[in-house]
Amino acid sequence: MGEAQKHDVFQAIADPTRRKVLVLLSDKELSVTEISKHFPMTRTAVSKHLGILSESGLVDATKKGRETRYSLQPEAFLELKDWLSFFDQFWDNKLSMLKHLVEDGSKTE
Repeated sequence: MGEAQKHDVFQAIADPTRRKVLVLLSDKELSVTEISKHFPMTRTAVSKHLGILSESGLVDATKKGRETRYSLQPEAFLELKDWLSFFDQFWDNKLSMLKHLVEDGSKTE
């Protein structure tokens, strides 16, 4: 990205409303009006959430005629995926320990 992000991906997904917006945009691009129908808040409030998502790179805003259409930018999720994948080693270790305990427990019965 050429310009510095105002919000990082982790700040952007911290809010439950923004996470729901991301789910809505996972299927298709939507306008702020279409997105607003899913929330008990004003269009202005939804626009602020979309601004944060856009500034973090998770969402792209494209002007089409008189309206702005928002779409998901899946490549921005790589930062999240990479960070979370670091912790896979802990899950793998726990599952391995559980398997060992279960197998040893069945041998003693």
